[in-house]
Amino acid sequence: MPNIRVELLPGRTVDQRRAFAAAVTSAAVDALGAQREHVRIMFEEVAADFVANGGVLASEDDDRATAVARAASHSA
Repeated sequence: MPNIRVELLPGRTVDQRRAFAAAVTSAAVDALGAQREHVRIMFEEVAADFVANGGVLASEDDDRATAVARAASHSA
């Protein structure tokens, strides 16, 4: 039984998480031969000030904040 943990910055919609879960589940079935009903995906939102990329906190990275907002607006 694959257990897949996904850490995300806040801002993704339920529809985005649903689509991601469907795609990753299909990939696990194809690549690992897992049974679809046994693939578990757990989403964990991580506060933007607990993540840094390239030495910059995500909460202070305008590019990252813009990308998350843009992703959320496309699925609304």
